[in-house]
Amino acid sequence: MGLHLAYVRFKESQLMFHPFSKSAVRLAVLSLIAAQNAAVFAQAPTPQLKEITITGNSLGATDLIAPSGQYSGEALLFRSKTTLGETLDGTPGVSSTYFGPNASRPIIRGQDGDRIRILNNGGALLDVSGLSYDHAVAADPLSTERIEVLRGPGALQYGGSAVGGVVNVIDNRIPREALFDAKGGVGGKVDLGLATGNKERGAGVLLEAGNNRYAIHIYATNRETGDVKIPVDFFCNKASGAFTARSICNSASKVSSTALGGSMFFDQGYIGASVSGYRSNYGTVAEPDVNIGMKSDRFALEGEVKNLSGWIQSIKGQYSKTDYTHTEFAGTVPGTVFKNRGTDLRIEARHARIGNFDGLLGVQMEDGRFSADGEEAFAPYSRTKQNALFAYEEYKTSWGKVTFGGRLDSVKVTSFGNPNPALAKFTPGQRDFKPSSYAAGGLWNLTPQWQLTGTAAYTERAPKDYELFADGPHVTTRAYEVGDNTLGKEKAIQVDIGVAWKHAFDSFAFNVYASNFKNYIGLVQTPGVTRNQSDGEVNPVNDTTNPGFSQATGADFSPLNEFRYGQIRARFTGFETSGNIRLIEGATPIDLALRADMVKATNLDTGQPLPRIPPMRLGATVKYASGLFGANLGFDHSALQKSVPAGDQAAAANTRWNAGLNYRTKAGPASLLWYARLDNITNALAYSATSVLTTTAFPNAPPLPGRSLKVGMQASF
Repeated sequence: MGLHLAYVRFKESQLMFHPFSKSAVRLAVLSLIAAQNAAVFAQAPTPQLKEITITGNSLGATDLIAPSGQYSGEALLFRSKTTLGETLDGTPGVSSTYFGPNASRPIIRGQDGDRIRILNNGGALLDVSGLSYDHAVAADPLSTERIEVLRGPGALQYGGSAVGGVVNVIDNRIPREALFDAKGGVGGKVDLGLATGNKERGAGVLLEAGNNRYAIHIYATNRETGDVKIPVDFFCNKASGAFTARSICNSASKVSSTALGGSMFFDQGYIGASVSGYRSNYGTVAEPDVNIGMKSDRFALEGEVKNLSGWIQSIKGQYSKTDYTHTEFAGTVPGTVFKNRGTDLRIEARHARIGNFDGLLGVQMEDGRFSADGEEAFAPYSRTKQNALFAYEEYKTSWGKVTFGGRLDSVKVTSFGNPNPALAKFTPGQRDFKPSSYAAGGLWNLTPQWQLTGTAAYTERAPKDYELFADGPHVTTRAYEVGDNTLGKEKAIQVDIGVAWKHAFDSFAFNVYASNFKNYIGLVQTPGVTRNQSDGEVNPVNDTTNPGFSQATGADFSPLNEFRYGQIRARFTGFETSGNIRLIEGATPIDLALRADMVKATNLDTGQPLPRIPPMRLGATVKYASGLFGANLGFDHSALQKSVPAGDQAAAANTRWNAGLNYRTKAGPASLLWYARLDNITNALAYSATSVLTTTAFPNAPPLPGRSLKVGMQASF
């Protein structure tokens, strides 16, 4: 299925709650009227691009060495959830941090946090989601055109911290190619959706206009949900009164996003800009009366000049500026406020072909300022500046290709303490790091059907500001976290070997990998030491269980166990496999899609498993397509995760069934897609092995959502 440049798909959204909502409603009405008028919008067909993975593929190759995947169109529609982590969960090698239905970040091959780089159209997405599990990613997966995942360190050109992988959320805010011919035209999409499991109500609208010299892009989406239904009674002790219900306490949300962008095209390239806003207000399931109000405003500038003469053939530049604020409210009273403001600049220059060598050179500069104020400010004011040089080369042969890449970083992390005299515990300081990372890979076409790939990488990562300078209570992790300003660079050697086979509609892929970390940075509990949440003083008692803590009732969290950031030797090993079997040929083909993965992560200093590692998983989906009608039925099974460190809770095995239906019709020039999706058909009770809540909130941890029916309609014109 081709990538339709003119359309951004909006799912499960509602046009209210945002300052631009009235305008968005007007746009939606105009769009629906326009969809009925063929004469007004008669135009040339929308151009299509060959569907290739963009991330980690700056040279436009059709075959990638690093294991990758992408979702767009109906494939994205039938897996889109309210968070990025849950949307990608179940992809081979990818799981989710799942802090309830409103906050989750992707975990790739057992690695999470800032080891996973999240991008927006290839540029940095600056938020504080890597700082804490209850902080949502400032991107709505329901308003994206495409999501790409690159597993392993194969995309180091996107950031020195991307040692685990990259997730790129792609939309069309800045069109990179003309959407219409010289006569011009208008196109767009309207989306409507309802769901039962969380009382979701949503709508979204997109309009694009232009010709072969310019393009304008406008969109607005909104989504509102209630508390998420689950298969078990859950106790909730709100300030307004205690009750028991079959729903996750304080899991409602309101999310909206808007964007205005455009591009001008010329014979050798384009230049474009966009402004966008993201707003979210959601309950934190760890505290029944605490909500998070998040806002992120982003300006982006992008351009490319191609077909140059001389040694440099093309130059591409991207710049973005982000202003992010996140306030935690206890009822209506503002509490801790987190801010992250920064810029990202990236320039790539592709050089002329030298023999069989093709490649690019680039620079990247990031500058971010972080602050936290309030009772749960466990990290100081800080600034992180990162400058990098990177290079990527491909050498093509008759049997495949060989690739080489490298990145040199200069990272400066500065702590400014905190201007509040009550937080004098944060001491100013500065650390400078010079990480360097290198990767090499090969692709061998063994036969027309068989392909072998392999990569080897040496990576270094500079510690984050909170890993160096944290000193405060972190309710989410049930810990008093203490940084270590003497931490060194995190170093790893990573190897990945893959084999793939494809014949007609049948395919198979298998990857095995290993990552050895010389000094992996993690939180390590200080045996027998607890801290008071309010003042941070060490308690004389040996309290390592905190029996008075109740996540469900919101009882006093003090004292907290002390955890310190330290460096250990660690090893990650695992495999990923996927495939497709054409069961029935002909006009009504039926396919069987299969998937499985496993990862094992060990603290080599103690022999203990590392925490929050996904268990072995397997799944299968039967897919049917006949003309305008499609259907699918499948399951995902997670095995018992008993490989947990001492003190953590094992997550039981579970199997969740899902199904979907879709039907396409025409209404004048508009194409209508009607769809229904039924998640967790059997209403199975399941807990996430990769969620910190499974341990910290035991035995009152929120389970995964119960049965839910989603119905919707997309009108494209």
